[in-house]
Amino acid sequence: MGRREAREHAMKLLYQVQILKDDLDDQIRTYMEEALIMDSPERDYIEDVVRGAIENQDEIDSILSRHAKGWTITRMPKVDLAIMRLSVYEMRYRKDIPVNVSINEAVEMAKKYSGEQSKTFVNGVLGKVWNELSQDAGEPNDHE
Repeated sequence: MGRREAREHAMKLLYQVQILKDDLDDQIRTYMEEALIMDSPERDYIEDVVRGAIENQDEIDSILSRHAKGWTITRMPKVDLAIMRLSVYEMRYRKDIPVNVSINEAVEMAKKYSGEQSKTFVNGVLGKVWNELSQDAGEPNDHE
C-alpha cells in the first residue's frame, strides 16, 4: 500500500468516526482488521493522522472555520470535512509531508469521494489555511 491509499484509508476512518461516535480505539482496531491493514507499513501513519486529527479537532475546526467563508463546520459535507481535517493535521503537525502534496492529495480525494464542487472548495480552503500557517511559522508559501 502506498501513501495515497493510506491517506484514503485515514480519511475513511475519520469520516466513520464522525458518523459512529463509538470508542475510537475500537473503531481503529475494527477498521484496520476489516481493511487488512494490521500488518501494513502504513499502519502507523494512518493511526497517527487519525488520532492526531481527532485529538486536535477543535483547533483544526477553528482553523477551517476561519477560511470556509459562508460555511460552518456542521453544514460542511462530512466527506469534505474528513478530507480537510486530515490535510490540516498534516500541514500543521507532520513536517515529513510537503504541504503541496497534502493539498493536492486532498483535492484528488475530493474529486473521487465527494461532489462536483468539492474539489474547488477543498482547494480554496486549504490554500487559505496554508497561507495562515506559513505566516504563523514565518515560512515561505510555496502553494500559490
